[in-house]
Amino acid sequence: MFNSICTFPLPSDLLAQGIHPISPLLALGLASGHVQIVRLPALPPNSSQKSRDQSSSTNGHGTVDTAWRTRRHKGSCRTLAFNLDGSQLFSAGTDGLVKVATTETGEVIGKIAVPSSAIHIYDLRADSTIQGVKPQQTHRPHDDYVSSLTALSPSETSTSGFSRQWFSTGGSTVAVTDVRKGIVFQSEDLGEEVLSGTVIGDKMFAGGEKGALRMWEGGVKGLMGGVDKKFMMQKGESLDVMCKLWEEHTGEELIAVGLGDGAVKIVQVGTKRTNVVDSVKHDEVEGVVTLGLEPGGRMISGGGSIVKIWEKETSDDLDDEEADVDQIQDDSNDGADGVEGAASQDESSEEERRPKRKKRKRNKGKNRGESNHIMAFKGMD
Repeated sequence: MFNSICTFPLPSDLLAQGIHPISPLLALGLASGHVQIVRLPALPPNSSQKSRDQSSSTNGHGTVDTAWRTRRHKGSCRTLAFNLDGSQLFSAGTDGLVKVATTETGEVIGKIAVPSSAIHIYDLRADSTIQGVKPQQTHRPHDDYVSSLTALSPSETSTSGFSRQWFSTGGSTVAVTDVRKGIVFQSEDLGEEVLSGTVIGDKMFAGGEKGALRMWEGGVKGLMGGVDKKFMMQKGESLDVMCKLWEEHTGEELIAVGLGDGAVKIVQVGTKRTNVVDSVKHDEVEGVVTLGLEPGGRMISGGGSIVKIWEKETSDDLDDEEADVDQIQDDSNDGADGVEGAASQDESSEEERRPKRKKRKRNKGKNRGESNHIMAFKGMD
């Protein structure tokens, strides 16, 4: 289902990524506190892999190059997100700061200090720079840090088209928070640390440190019913990150799950069956910490000090190959519980020790941190 079309190194371990909602831009947050934006080649639509390779090699767009890079946080950068139109980039670090910068130049235009282990809701309609803004609401749905936060689909009666509820994971629980009502649901202890989550339609998913994938159907009401389906993805391997794939494009309900052993599993989820329809390897040593789907349909995975870009195979690429489909073991009833290249006022020379993560094998391989900030796609020289 997926082919790796590009691998490029980073000067430090990757901890966060943000995907631009419109353009082929990728923001990367590093353990050193640096944030950088890279430009991905824009591939022509509705063309085969072979024709895209030829086009990219002849039109000069076959490279990944750095737009800008800066030391944004004194601690490591842990979260990145673009605003709705992609004009601004928000970043959060272990220094307790959230900063907003212009996407084009990387110049910081606002920052605030945010306490940890809570969900803070800010109204950015009046001032998106966040300078001096205080949260309208603060909620603590988890006893520990919040490991993932995903917007639920807007209700049928919504007039704005935006969600007012968020599904979150943290500690050993999952929760739903409403912008009007506050915390509307908190689960019981699930018996393991919950590291990741995502949402497809009325289905909510959570991944645990022991390899269990949990699914609740029926939206918030289904979650409140307390009945979850539990599938063992890979016993003993943490499910560190997940994202949804192609729901709108194909009608298929697919999620990508990044594991602690460096694998990315593509899972087709359904009421009756849940299958792994593809499995690829991001790295033989490092775990997967970031996953996402960019507007062109390419999947981007990150972990250790490398980023990989994956493209879905077309009918021309498959050449009569049959994909192996493995059914996941269903455990539902087991009782389980200055900016480079742009102006910046945000430079710092202070270095920080690399953060240690559970089940992470660090510092493997030589010279992996060296990069010239330009990397050619395979077959696009």
